[in-house]
Amino acid sequence: MATTNSARRAVLVTGCSSGIGRCVALGLRERGYRVFATARALDDVTQLAAEGLEALRLDLADSACIQAAVAEVLARTEGRLYGLFNNAGFGQPGAVEDLSRDALREQFETNVFGTHELTRALIPVMRHQGEGRIIQNSSVLGLVAMPYRGAYNASKFALEGLSDTLRQELSGSGIEVLLIEPGPILSRFRANAYRAFQTHIDADGSRHREAYRALAAKLATEGAAAPFTLPPDAVLRKVVKALEERRPRARYTVTWPALIFAILRRLMPARWLDGLILREAGSARPR
Repeated sequence: MATTNSARRAVLVTGCSSGIGRCVALGLRERGYRVFATARALDDVTQLAAEGLEALRLDLADSACIQAAVAEVLARTEGRLYGLFNNAGFGQPGAVEDLSRDALREQFETNVFGTHELTRALIPVMRHQGEGRIIQNSSVLGLVAMPYRGAYNASKFALEGLSDTLRQELSGSGIEVLLIEPGPILSRFRANAYRAFQTHIDADGSRHREAYRALAAKLATEGAAAPFTLPPDAVLRKVVKALEERRPRARYTVTWPALIFAILRRLMPARWLDGLILREAGSARPR
């Protein structure tokens, strides 16, 4: 059922092939929003369209694809867009010393550079209409670093910094910039991370090979979930708040781990927090 705030407002959601993006796209449509659901693979776009969504192809690593998708959305909405949920992204596992320049570049092309390019393309639209909500899907790993997640940590820390600065620069424009910070959520994130790991990391030739064996087994385990994992509709509830609250928060944490680590980062000395994270990670690290 449409709500007073959502009725026919247009929202663009990236990364809708599964998990958080698909859940948010379908959930917002149910609330009365006009949702443009995007995905990189054409098969996923076809599936989203079959579910009744306005589906478009959008590959954040391809500038031409970004511009084409923006042009199509604005053509369909007569140049208006209320919300953007930047959800698309992936995680590149691996020790920092094992990350090639190409691996790090691929991580940033999608999680930072493509997201930034899409956001920039839509800011003038929101400025012209005097309102808009830019919602960035960050992570608990945009708040604290964890071993063997360096590329993803760096991309989410970068997204947090860009978003905080953009929020300050857009103050008074009617455009709100908001961060969603999930902890573990049920999705295909782990399977996608395993593919990236296999592509870019020489596990057998690394000093971290013992830790990689445990990491690879965890990534390859279908359906395995970390403690306190929540379904993607937990993120949907926060996105709805970010879109509809009159005075939205700058940050919305999702899951207990995200909330706890956000508090600990403010309260604990860095070395103590490192020790806690390393104990929780239980990684066999080389000396």
